[in-house]
Amino acid sequence: MAMRFLGIDIGTGGTRAVLLDGEGRVVGSATAAHPPFASPHPGWAEQDPCDWWTAVCSAIPACLERGKTTASEISGIALTGQMHGLVLLDPRGSALRPSIIWCDQRTEAECREITEKIGAARLIELTANSALTNFTLPKIWWVQKNEPDIWARVGAILLPKDYIRLRLSSSRSTDVADASGTLLFDVANREWSRPMMEASRLHADLLPTVFESCEISGRVSEEGARATGLRAGIPVVAGAGDQAAGAVGMGIVRAGAVSATIGTSGVVFAATAGPVRDPAGRIHTFCHAVPQRWHVMGVTQAAGYSLRWFRDQFGAVGDPAQDAYARLMAEASAAPAGAGGLLWAPYLMGERTPHLDPQARGALVGISATHTRAHVVRAILEGVAFSLRDTLTIFAELKIPVESIRLGGGGARGSLWRQIQADVYGMPVDALEVEEGPAYGAALLAGVGVGNWTSVEKAADATMHISKRIEPESQNVALMNRRYEAYRKLYPALRDVWRERL
Repeated sequence: MAMRFLGIDIGTGGTRAVLLDGEGRVVGSATAAHPPFASPHPGWAEQDPCDWWTAVCSAIPACLERGKTTASEISGIALTGQMHGLVLLDPRGSALRPSIIWCDQRTEAECREITEKIGAARLIELTANSALTNFTLPKIWWVQKNEPDIWARVGAILLPKDYIRLRLSSSRSTDVADASGTLLFDVANREWSRPMMEASRLHADLLPTVFESCEISGRVSEEGARATGLRAGIPVVAGAGDQAAGAVGMGIVRAGAVSATIGTSGVVFAATAGPVRDPAGRIHTFCHAVPQRWHVMGVTQAAGYSLRWFRDQFGAVGDPAQDAYARLMAEASAAPAGAGGLLWAPYLMGERTPHLDPQARGALVGISATHTRAHVVRAILEGVAFSLRDTLTIFAELKIPVESIRLGGGGARGSLWRQIQADVYGMPVDALEVEEGPAYGAALLAGVGVGNWTSVEKAADATMHISKRIEPESQNVALMNRRYEAYRKLYPALRDVWRERL
């Protein structure tokens, strides 16, 4: 009987299911949208976990139908999804409140309190990370302080994809990669941190059991099978948070391999042989989905979102029958490298790497009467690449090897943005034949978990294929180096201006 592996990605905007055959080829996929997240107050972001389950119960049958696959052919399932979200359940497994998701910004005060109580250096020693508003623990502290009646009823704490695991298999568990983004996890030793739990007044039984990403965490229950159309008893492999799962799908599984992915946010991700701690906390260090491997990553909050913002506010010129982003790329190609001296700081949503500053704001600097829309769009593309290069600069400082860079997300699809990245990074970049995102990596983990591949590395090697290598243009590299040095002066020059705004 043919083997099929199902990866399920619980994203912010929707749930995606991807079905692979035994060779790692995509044979079916489907996406079900989530309602827009709620923002009851400025900076808040919440979703109802039941909406995720509804989407899962829609996406899975649609995926199987498109893949001409029956439930009896599914050999394994693995989960991935948005990281850092807080799901609070009562002892019976019902959600006590909407999930506070990854992009929620209400916990700036709690981050300061955690840092003051633990100590900045001790926090990095214990968890390998600084306290950021995106992480799960500050959200827990916020609920403890602001919603004590709800906190008193909490019987379990889960991450978003792990709520789906519970509904699918009755297993209350997670994986090492997703747990790394909670600020409750001892990343170096791949286990929950007892000092962090004690400082947060948390009992160990509130937290899920932790598995390696390719281990079986449970099996589809009778109830889960009835709701999704799957077969009871299918192994449910632990999976990983979306960044680690996406990296598996791109073959970023060994030290030296790096990806630069531009979606709404931008992520530069490197696999490492051991845990690398940045004393300044500018980058994240998490457990990888590969056993006994770790990863480091830097995040640009508004990477692809910078271009989307421009599109939404100012539109795109040209043939309206053509995709708006393609028209913007065509505009930008009319401007010279360096955008005529314009610089774009992509801090529309604050910034994580390297500034860790939720108050940072975007800036377009150097405008003159000679500049056109084309110069502005090109400056945005270059500014996002400069921001991602900030992470590569930190990697060099920490002696993290960068032997190859693979591009993912929207930034990998347009030839101009690919070339800009090669020129800004000053090294060749690779585009992949197929880049299906985190759900694809989760499906590979499912295949490893049930023995179709003997390791995550072998699964990645068998399925990752480079379609094109883009070489940097030598005449542009020197210019981009000079422009990058000018770009790095923007944040310190404008920081006080941003903090004085009304």
